[in-house]
Amino acid sequence: MDSIVSNNERRSGFSRFFGDLANKTSQLAGRATTFIVAAAVVIIWAVTGPLFGYSDTWQLVINTGTTIVTFLMVFLIQNSQNRDSAAIQVKLDELIRTSAAHNSFVGIEHLTDEELEDIRTKCEARAAAEKVGERTVQRMGEKAREAADAAGSRWTDDAGSVLASQTPSS
Repeated sequence: MDSIVSNNERRSGFSRFFGDLANKTSQLAGRATTFIVAAAVVIIWAVTGPLFGYSDTWQLVINTGTTIVTFLMVFLIQNSQNRDSAAIQVKLDELIRTSAAHNSFVGIEHLTDEELEDIRTKCEARAAAEKVGERTVQRMGEKAREAADAAGSRWTDDAGSVLASQTPSS
């Protein structure tokens, strides 16, 4: 049992570390200074072409560098986007479910994937339970209206004497 707990703690710790790394990397990648640095690297590479005689090695440097950066960035940015999307969905679900969202949902995009999934499951279960309750109330209201309509516009006592007359209201 202790090994299961420690494995879950390690996964959670790694998930949190990877999530933080993905967030920081995607924030840095989206900045103007990062674009300027990348453009400068490409310009320096292009300018050095004649110095290296446009050799295969010179071409390989830029191809390898851009391939590695692109490959790693795809996973980091996708992880960040997945968690942001999941957090937004959970927040929207909560707003739809209630008339006023709980403040505890603010900032949940910083949780691990496992924590977000747990919150999403709980919100969906609450929404399903409320939907069943709403349908039951609606059916009962319809039955009450039908019973009132069937009783007619006159009320009588046990002996059949008219106690009051009801006029239909619109």
